[in-house]
Amino acid sequence: QVQLVESGGGLVQAGGSLRLSCAASGRTFSSYAMGWFRQALGKEREFVSRISRSDTRTYYEDSVKGRFTISRDNAKNTVYLQMNSLKPEDTAVYYCAADRTYYSGSLIYTEGAYDYWGQGTQVTVSS
Repeated sequence: QVQLVESGGGLVQAGGSLRLSCAASGRTFSSYAMGWFRQALGKEREFVSRISRSDTRTYYEDSVKGRFTISRDNAKNTVYLQMNSLKPEDTAVYYCAADRTYYSGSLIYTEGAYDYWGQGTQVTVSS
C-alpha cells in the first residue's frame, strides 16, 4: 500500500508556471511507475503524463507536450510536474497515481493502469 499526497496547486495567470509535487509513503516508491491525471469540472479524468520507475521514459498528453515536464526523485519518494505556459484550459484538479504492475502499451494512458491515487490538488489558470 502506498499513500500519495499532492501539493503545489493554486491560482495563476495564463502564461505562468506551477510545480506540482506528489509525495509517496512507503519504501517501494522506486518500483512504481508514476502518472499525473487531471479532471476539469464536468469532464472525465484524463491522462496528463507518466514517468517510468527509473526516470528513463516519459509520456505526455499532446496538449501539454513542450509545456509540462514530469520528473521524479526516488531518494525523496516524490514525483513532480513542472507546468509552464499555463492556459485557462489547464484548469483542473490534478491527481498523481502509482502503477505497481508496470503496465505498458496504450493502457498506461488510462486510469485502469494505476493502483493508488492521491486526493488531488486544484490548479486554476485565469485568463
